[in-house]
Amino acid sequence: MSQFVEVVCLVLFLLLIALPSFYGFHMYLLMYLAHRRRAAVGALQRATIEHYWRTTPEDQWPRVTTQIPLYNELAVARRVIEAAARMDYPRGRHQIQVLDDSTDETRQVVDQVAAELCAQGYDVKVVRRPTREHYKAGALAHGLKTASGEFVAIFDADFVPDRGFLRRLIPLFSLGDDICVVQGRWGHLNADESWVTEGLSLGLDMHFAIEQGARNWNGLLMNFNGTAGIWRKAAIEDPRVGGWSGDTITEDLDLSYRAQLAGWRMVFCLDEMCPAEIPADVNALKTQQRRWAVGIMQVARKLLPAVWRSERLSLWQKLQATVHLTQYAIAVPMILVALVGRLLPLALTGDRWPEWIQWLCMAFLLAAVAPCAAYMNARYVVNGKLPGPLRILKLMVLGLGLCVNNGVAVLVGLVQKGGEFVRTPKSGSTGRGGRSGYASLRSNLWLFELLLGLWCLAQFIYFLPQDGPGGLFLLLYATGLLLMGWGSRPRFDRPGPVCKVRNVPSAAVRQLQHSTPVGARDVLAPSPLASH
Repeated sequence: MSQFVEVVCLVLFLLLIALPSFYGFHMYLLMYLAHRRRAAVGALQRATIEHYWRTTPEDQWPRVTTQIPLYNELAVARRVIEAAARMDYPRGRHQIQVLDDSTDETRQVVDQVAAELCAQGYDVKVVRRPTREHYKAGALAHGLKTASGEFVAIFDADFVPDRGFLRRLIPLFSLGDDICVVQGRWGHLNADESWVTEGLSLGLDMHFAIEQGARNWNGLLMNFNGTAGIWRKAAIEDPRVGGWSGDTITEDLDLSYRAQLAGWRMVFCLDEMCPAEIPADVNALKTQQRRWAVGIMQVARKLLPAVWRSERLSLWQKLQATVHLTQYAIAVPMILVALVGRLLPLALTGDRWPEWIQWLCMAFLLAAVAPCAAYMNARYVVNGKLPGPLRILKLMVLGLGLCVNNGVAVLVGLVQKGGEFVRTPKSGSTGRGGRSGYASLRSNLWLFELLLGLWCLAQFIYFLPQDGPGGLFLLLYATGLLLMGWGSRPRFDRPGPVCKVRNVPSAAVRQLQHSTPVGARDVLAPSPLASH
C-alpha cells in the first residue's frame, strides 16, 4: 500500500473512532449534569407551585390560550380537543384554538366537537386559513393574532394533556419575568405496542430525563419540544425574537434558540408528564426522524453563527449549543462505520492489530456503552425501574438501523432551506394497536439499507473467527438496517379502508388522563408531581 493511501486510511479510521466516541463521552457528562441538579430543581419547582396555589386567587390566574395545530388528523382530533378543553383552569380564563389546516373529513369532526364543547360552556374556537403556508409554524403564527391569552399552551394532535397540566406549569412562570417557555415531559400512550415503540419510548425518556434536564438546569441552551409546553406570548412577539418562522422544518427549535439568544430563559419540568402516541411502524418513525434530522441541521446552519457571535453566552454555553445542534450529524460517520469500519484496521495492519489500535477500540467501546447507561438511568429516574436488556437492545438496533435515513436527512438539512412539514401519521393508539388511515411518506432508501445490512452481516460472518464477541456491533448494524429496509419496502397490497373517526367518549378521555382535578388552593400533600 502506498504511503498516501495508508495515511488516508489512518485519518479516516481515527475520525470514525473519534467522532462517535466524543458524543458517547459527552453523554456521560450530560448524565452527571442532570444528576447533580435534579433534586434541587425538583424541590424548588414543587415549592413554587405549592406557594402559587396557596397565594393566588382564582380570578388572578393569567389568561391562557391553548393552541392545537391539526392537519388531517381524523383518528385523534376529537381526543386531543376534548382533553385540552377539560383541563382544570379558572372558567373564563382559558381559550382553546383549534388551528385546523385539514383538507379531509377531519374538518367535520373538528366542527362537531367544537360545537359540543361550546354548548357546554367551553371557549373553543376553530381557526382556519386559506393556505398551509409555512405549515405548522404558519398555523401557530396565524392563531397568535387572535389569541387572547397571556400564555400559549401548545399540544400536537397525538397528545392527551391531563386535567392538571396548566395548574402545575403556569405557576413556574412566577420564577422570573424573563421566562419564555415552561416545557413538560413527554409520556407514552403506546410504549409496548411494537418493538419500535418499545425502543423509541426508552430513547425519548433519555432525551427528557437526561438531555433536557442537563441543559436547562445548568444554564445551557435547550429547546422547546414543539408540544406539551407553554410559551409566554410576549416572548414570541418580542421584536428581537421575530416570532414563528417557516424557513426551517423544526420551528420549535428555531424559535427556542432565537428567544434564548435574545435573553429569554426556559424552564424544564421533569415532573409534569403529558402522554402521547409514539410512531408504531418503521415508515412513520422514519418520517418523524427525517423531519427532525433535516430541521436540526437547518437550525444549526441558520443560528450557529449567531450563537458564536453572541456576547451573552459564555464559551461553555456556545460549545454545548454546538454539540446540541449537530448531534444528528453522528449518523454520517455511522454509515461509514457500517461501510468500512471493520476493513480499515485490516488495511492498515493486516491480520494483526497493534496495541494502539486495540486501545482506541477499547475507548470506542467505553463510549459506546454511554447511551445504554443513559437509557437505564433515564428509565429509573422516570418510573423507578430499570429497563430490561431486551428493550435496550431494541433501541440500539433502532438507532443503528436509522443511520442511513438520518444521515441522508442531515446532508439535506445542510443545503435545503425550509421544505414541506411532513407530519407523522397517527392511529389514535393507546397501546392496543391501531391503524392510521393516512399513508406514511415512504423512504426511497430501503434498498440501500437492505444491501448495507447484508454487507454488515457478511463482514460479521467473515471476521467472526478473528473478532469473536467483539464483532457483535456488525451484527447489530445488520439487524437494524435489514429491519429498517424490509419494513419500508414498497408494498403492493390493496390499500386499507379509510380511517374511521374514533369518537372517544368523555369517560375514555378521563381514563387517559393521569391526575385528578386540581384546585388553585389545593395543597400538595403529597405532591401529585412526584407520582409522574
